[in-house]
Amino acid sequence: SGVEVPFVVYLTSGLVPWFFFSEAINNSTNALLEYNYLVKKVVFKISILPLIKIIAASFIHVFFMGVLLVIYLVYGYRITPFTFQIIYYSLCMFILVLALSYTFCSVVIFFRDLSQIVNIALQVGMWATPIMWSFTKAEGTGFEWLFKLNPVFYIVNGYRQSLFDKIWFWQQPGQFAYFWGVTILLFAFGTFVFKRLKPHFADVL
Repeated sequence: SGVEVPFVVYLTSGLVPWFFFSEAINNSTNALLEYNYLVKKVVFKISILPLIKIIAASFIHVFFMGVLLVIYLVYGYRITPFTFQIIYYSLCMFILVLALSYTFCSVVIFFRDLSQIVNIALQVGMWATPIMWSFTKAEGTGFEWLFKLNPVFYIVNGYRQSLFDKIWFWQQPGQFAYFWGVTILLFAFGTFVFKRLKPHFADVL
């Protein structure tokens, strides 16, 4: 953020979307394992299981967004039209997680250690996404493009731009196009993997 922001508000604005991402990814990855009795039923549409887990995480996210806005107001900030943009960025996160979940929940059935790998990746990802630190520290190092490759960066940065920098999402068409391009590719890949592996789920479980 280019604006001087109290650390508590800055940190919370990064943690809220990250917690949503982390919880939704973890829960949706294990959705088919958790509900394996439903996976074995021929008539049940199992593709909704990861979705259910992500929707559950969304309810918790709405509560934490409320907490974030309370802290935001306590520190003297005011709700503006830009603030409502966090709804758009939450939707981005929802779709990104759903796109990833179809690959993860399919593969974890055959490779159970994937759960642990996802956990480790989330711990590393928390530091690789500027949540505990300001992205301005990376600017001018020549490595800032590396952080921008992470689609979660677009969302976390978007939260902060909505709350502090007052930037509309369409003012950054390059980042917008990159995020949605990556997300659509991940969705296509996840759907392909899910459909390919689905006939073998019941046998392995």
